Amino acid sequence: MFSIFKRNKEQTSARELKKYYKIVDEINRLEDKFAPMTDEELQHMTVVFKERLEKGETIPQIVPEAFAVVREASKRVLNMRHFDVQLIGGLVLTEGNIAEMPTGEGKTLVASLPSYVRALEGKGVHVITVNDYLAKRDFELIGQIHRFLGLTVGLNVPMMEPDAKKDAYNADITYGVGTEFGFDYLRDNMAHSIADKVQRPYHFAIIDEVDSVLIDEAKTPLIIAGKMMANAELHQIAAMLAKRFVVEEDYDFDEETKATSLTEKGIEKVEAAFGVDNLYDLEHQTLYHYVIQAVRAHVMFKRDVDYIVREDKIELVDMFTGRIMEGRSLSDGLHQAIEAKEGVTITEENKAQAQVTIQNYFRMYPVLSGMTGTAKTQEKEIMEVYGMSVVQIPTNRPRARIDKEDLVFETSEQKYEYVAQEALRRHENGQPVLIGTTSILQSEEVSKYLKKYSLPHQVLNAKTVEQEVQLISEAGQKGRITVATNMAGRGTDIMLGEGVHDLGGLCVLGTEKHESRRVDNQLRGRSGRQGDPGETQFILSIEDDMLRRFAKEDVEKFKKKLEANEIGRILNKEVNELVERTQRIVEGAHFSMREYNLKLDDVINDQRRVVYSLRDSVLKNEDLLGKLKTMLEETVDFAVRDNAPEELSMVEWDFDKMEQTVNSLFLTPVTIDRQEEKISRILASLQPQIDEIKQMIDTYSENERMMQVIPNVMLAYIDRMWVKHLEQMSHLKEGIGLRQYQQEDPMRIYQREGLELFGKNYQELRRQIVEELVIFMKDLTMQEQEEQQ
Repeated sequence: MFSIFKRNKEQTSARELKKYYKIVDEINRLEDKFAPMTDEELQHMTVVFKERLEKGETIPQIVPEAFAVVREASKRVLNMRHFDVQLIGGLVLTEGNIAEMPTGEGKTLVASLPSYVRALEGKGVHVITVNDYLAKRDFELIGQIHRFLGLTVGLNVPMMEPDAKKDAYNADITYGVGTEFGFDYLRDNMAHSIADKVQRPYHFAIIDEVDSVLIDEAKTPLIIAGKMMANAELHQIAAMLAKRFVVEEDYDFDEETKATSLTEKGIEKVEAAFGVDNLYDLEHQTLYHYVIQAVRAHVMFKRDVDYIVREDKIELVDMFTGRIMEGRSLSDGLHQAIEAKEGVTITEENKAQAQVTIQNYFRMYPVLSGMTGTAKTQEKEIMEVYGMSVVQIPTNRPRARIDKEDLVFETSEQKYEYVAQEALRRHENGQPVLIGTTSILQSEEVSKYLKKYSLPHQVLNAKTVEQEVQLISEAGQKGRITVATNMAGRGTDIMLGEGVHDLGGLCVLGTEKHESRRVDNQLRGRSGRQGDPGETQFILSIEDDMLRRFAKEDVEKFKKKLEANEIGRILNKEVNELVERTQRIVEGAHFSMREYNLKLDDVINDQRRVVYSLRDSVLKNEDLLGKLKTMLEETVDFAVRDNAPEELSMVEWDFDKMEQTVNSLFLTPVTIDRQEEKISRILASLQPQIDEIKQMIDTYSENERMMQVIPNVMLAYIDRMWVKHLEQMSHLKEGIGLRQYQQEDPMRIYQREGLELFGKNYQELRRQIVEELVIFMKDLTMQEQEEQQ
């Protein structure tokens, strides 16, 4: 990799960019070489580049010519010629970093360069977008350049047939949505034959709107769930208990983070109710899980706000739209806890069968790169988690947008009133206005105030992305007022209508600060594309959600010295400092939360690798009989050591259980010498029985029926163990936060006990596989002997 950036700084210095400009000069010089070529000659360059790479040339060596070829192809196919700054963006991506380019700088065209170059290696390139609409658009538009140059292009979207998916992944360049790539990875690791898998090994990925995919969406892991029976009685008892609990006495609930935990008193009540000594013991994890979910159902979810009860069913309500979410249910027993609370019939639970965090999925790519208009504020996190630097690419034309200082009001009503009047003032001149909100609820509030002044406007809570994209793209037309959530139509340019340039361009009004400066900057970036004029301003109030949730006390203190004018605008200069400080605190809290969740998932990630690689080797039929013999030896070894721990004296060893376990595996029963105190001698005494089974296993190497049964049994037990283990790890995670009073880092407890749990489950998996297959072989042998008689 020819990475130039190794240091973290707020701005990319001119000296560093100079190195890129040198390569750009080289690409520009090559334009005269490729422009006179015929289409066939230009297309043949793909073959030439592939041959050069096969002979040992490196990517950096062919980059200048390859970029020049793509630029020439783009001119011919799309009538679009890459600007110099787009070439710089392409260079940054090729080396596996993030190109920060403002809205309207043509990020889509930038991706055509690195995707072509890295696809020449023949290992596949994934171009990841934030929604299906953009994936299809880029596949159709940019795909034309790559198809012209002789590369294959695929599209990966949900609900495709497995064969179509496989074709998409086998293409040189594959477009799609990040979550779908992640779900395909999970589905591949649940497949029952190699032929059912659709992905090939990861190589290189370009993520458009990289901050949205790797940071905003990284809060929720990707989970494939299956239905399992719930323990209705336990849910009902836990619900009765939760109803009697008193806040701050039996449990703590933090409104800010929605964290719920039991107090010492609450734990004692649970232990008394169920007659257990210590709720923290691994064996009582399930019980703790049911109780904490009952408490959450009690305090976090309100009837007729978060859900309704209809026809003996709990139906969830979407807080942003107020609509019923048809067919949706909460996972991990939370839905059943609400059912128990309301006394309706308890349904089956959604149990995770496979899961991975966005972070751990994308870290599997050897080289990852991305584009966005806003990533610098999150560079530290991106560097720590993914090892990518953020490089700020200069704009093609100087920026002419004016970002005005925030205005802060005393009340929400005064804020919305000012927004409506500001929209009216600009509308009278014909200047288009885009009003950004943080929720659909808020956009309806803004709409109410605009109607008061009879202002014609579009409220964007469209059902489809296509409508959303169309409405957003028209937001720059003369006299247009558009109200939208901050994320609406992301990835869409707003072109200015005729005459709007002279009116000052698009005016963007933000009605609330988001919990991340990045998202505020995205909203600002809607205006002033490609050197267009524009104006942006945030109009806030101290009643805003972020201040109410995260700075309650600070706001109360501030109110004592507050000065405001007749329309309620706060005149104290320090109000802006209050808003900025709160936003930084929230960003820090979110970063810590993502970091914590990632550390938790790292523990499962190591275990996932072990299980998935075992699963793969079974699917590939890699020496299954050899595996079975190894499992047999390990199971016998564990059975002996587990029942004869070194720290206990020989008198306390459980010889009965040891004997019982090994005899469940052997053909000829053994009696273990109760006087033997050396583990090595006990194991040696069992060797003849182990060898006897190994010989029996070898006799089945040519048996077709047996060779079909072995992988099926192994896969069934592996999958069953993994589902059970994920559930246990989820319960363990719930319990550790409460154990800080033990003066031990909860993360250390989780790592230690998670490893212990995995060891137990993995050992049990081996024992079950060996036992099942040995019994099957014994039966088969007897059957064959009977048939011969």
